[in-house]
Amino acid sequence: MNNYYDLIVVGGGPSGSMAAKLAAEGGVSVCMLEKDRDIGYPVRCGEAIGDSGLRRFVEPKDSWFSSYLTSFKMTSPDGTSISADFTNDKGYILNRRVFDYDLSRLAADKGVAIFTRAYVNGLIIEDGFVKGVRVQYLGETKEIRSKLVIGADGVESRIGRMAGIRTQVKMKDMESGFQYTLGNVNVDQSRMDFFVGKKYAPGGYLWIFPKGDGLANVGIGISGVYSKSKSARKYLDEFVDKHFPESSKLTTVCGGIPCDKPLKSPIKSGILLVGDAAHHVNPVTGGGISSGMTAGWIGGQVAADLIRKNTLDEKSLNAYTDWLFKEFGKKYSRVYKIKNAISQLTDDDL
Repeated sequence: MNNYYDLIVVGGGPSGSMAAKLAAEGGVSVCMLEKDRDIGYPVRCGEAIGDSGLRRFVEPKDSWFSSYLTSFKMTSPDGTSISADFTNDKGYILNRRVFDYDLSRLAADKGVAIFTRAYVNGLIIEDGFVKGVRVQYLGETKEIRSKLVIGADGVESRIGRMAGIRTQVKMKDMESGFQYTLGNVNVDQSRMDFFVGKKYAPGGYLWIFPKGDGLANVGIGISGVYSKSKSARKYLDEFVDKHFPESSKLTTVCGGIPCDKPLKSPIKSGILLVGDAAHHVNPVTGGGISSGMTAGWIGGQVAADLIRKNTLDEKSLNAYTDWLFKEFGKKYSRVYKIKNAISQLTDDDL
């Protein structure tokens, strides 16, 4: 681990790996710091993604996929269901441990220095500019200086808060997410299933995503407003007990899902945020893999360009936000309004 890199990326998920890879391709020195022991672990995700959203950035590999999706089914509160085949796209349920790991390898192949179990616990800020990070690594606290820091550290985004960026999410826009990977379940391996309504998932939805060989991700996201009175886990346990009484709970994950508008200004002098850290999540679906990769793709290119020009102030970093909002930010701001309209629907409306 050197004492200086042109760019430091904090977080080794898809957003961070894309940003690191694109910046390295732009000719700057990059290190990526991941606090966990492995890239791709733990998985806090339903793992669904569309083919077009993935293929834009990488050529898909069969080893990334647990199942191939061709249709969906949605069930309303009274049991009425609609089903449809995908016509213009197809989908996948990823194996995020393999997928994330391979994305980091693509970054490493471009010269990115990657360090796991590297916990960033502070920023170096001088004269209003972020100039690097303080990191705990192998029992030591080190300072690494840089021209720019990219925060790809997820919904908690300690990096953003340290820099003074307002990353907080209102309770009504933060969904409480809980998911089991179940074994010994019999589900259609080519179909995504969704359940909506207050008895299933108030202010959100419940999903069944097949993972092959009798496995499925069965999860739920409910509005934080409702989670005060009854937890997401309680809703999910009731559903699993009813529909999959013979199943085995092989993994359990939980976390917050920021179903908010993208941050208007995920930047400060010397730092920018990508992915969940900047609320780059579809407000209706809660999906954020492809939009996070898009943000990393944009952020990495802008970072390399501005580092070469040595112009890293907040005004210059607006090139990132401008590009981002043209790409999907404006669309997601409109989708946020749709989400608010959907949240007003009663079970009878649904």
